[in-house]
Amino acid sequence: MIYFDNAATTPLDSEVYKTMCRVMKDQYGNPSSTHAAGRNSKVLIEDSRSAIAGFLDAKPSEIYFTSCATEAITTAIHGIVTSYGIRKIITTAIEHHAVTHAIDDVHKTTPVQVSFVRIDKDANLDLEHLEELLNEEEKAFVIIMHANNETGTLFPVQEISKLCKEYHALFLSDMVQSMGKYENLLSDHGPDITCCSAHKFHGPKGIGFLYLRGNTKITPLISGGGQERHMRSGTENIYGIAGMAKAFEVAYRDMSGNREYISNLKSYFVEKLKLNFPELIFNACCDSKGVYNIINVSVPDVYNNKLLLQKLDMNNIAVSGGSACNSGVVNVSHVLSALLANTAIPAIRFSFSKYNTVEELDKVLEVLREILFRK
Repeated sequence: MIYFDNAATTPLDSEVYKTMCRVMKDQYGNPSSTHAAGRNSKVLIEDSRSAIAGFLDAKPSEIYFTSCATEAITTAIHGIVTSYGIRKIITTAIEHHAVTHAIDDVHKTTPVQVSFVRIDKDANLDLEHLEELLNEEEKAFVIIMHANNETGTLFPVQEISKLCKEYHALFLSDMVQSMGKYENLLSDHGPDITCCSAHKFHGPKGIGFLYLRGNTKITPLISGGGQERHMRSGTENIYGIAGMAKAFEVAYRDMSGNREYISNLKSYFVEKLKLNFPELIFNACCDSKGVYNIINVSVPDVYNNKLLLQKLDMNNIAVSGGSACNSGVVNVSHVLSALLANTAIPAIRFSFSKYNTVEELDKVLEVLREILFRK
């Protein structure tokens, strides 16, 4: 299998696997128990929290472990709107469905107004329009992602944060696709709220976190035993937490080398795609900017583009037509629609990791030639 769907999920790193196996074997105590086995598990959780916070230049008290980023986003959006009496949300039309669906939910139950910042076909954000929307009487809650999961577009989080602070708006930035790929020092980037899913950077599935800056306080989504300082009740996923902390350690240790290696893979692949398939359309100019591991291309009818994803799958090549969070169904992409791309033709997202090779790229190019030029 050639796996080019790393924006959906990544293979588990071997060091992470070993760490999790050791914890599963040796640290089985319930962290809420007062005996030694429980205390040892509690120490592991807090050590992991401190390690993750250290990588992100955050405080351990600002990190709350969750099952995934979707839970963190849902908790944050519902919690902020309820706790702060928010009546105005400012966002973009290309956010992940975890965000758009949570906004839809609060819009149904509260008198919140939703405004969308203008973006052009290359996904450039109109900061002047954002300022216009902020320069109104109503206190705003700004929700704009750092990196788009379909096109890889990077938004200027630091500039957005600066504007939000100037206008006393709360700022949530979904950093799921950029975690583990960039330093993401939260003290510099400045969002009040962000989130993470470990499986996006070679950690385990089923674990993530919610970051709440300083004194940002919200109503919890899950109540019960009071774990995570009453923010997220339920027995903690000790193995996942330890695995995520190790995934952060490995990612930050190898970040520079991985970035150079994967960037070179992307550049090589873009060059070969343009040479072999000159009619391909690179969406949001993702060949020249954005996250260094994502390419999104639309395949026009000049090629044999029918059932393209299925044909690649039959050749043991795993790619995506967009987000992998739609119950296995590939629908028309709301992201590409918002960017005014031609959604009547198929789009492919290629996303790479440190485990991919040039040989795999060449094999995919060979298969694409066979498929797209077949009469």
